[in-house]
Amino acid sequence: MTAPENWRKSSYSGAGDGNSCVEIADSSTHTAVRDTKAPAHGTLTFPTATFSTFIQALKDTPRR
Repeated sequence: MTAPENWRKSSYSGAGDGNSCVEIADSSTHTAVRDTKAPAHGTLTFPTATFSTFIQALKDTPRR
């Protein structure tokens, strides 16, 4: 995956603490994740289907 240019913050990033979050970027085959506070420190990259399964599992997990 080449360096993504379409980074976006989580919708949970609110005012005041908006830099304590993660950003994601999509390509046709992969999803990249990085720390908003330190974007130059590294990126995790996952196949899109794997990342989608992970996100769906988070949504399906009951909140405490």
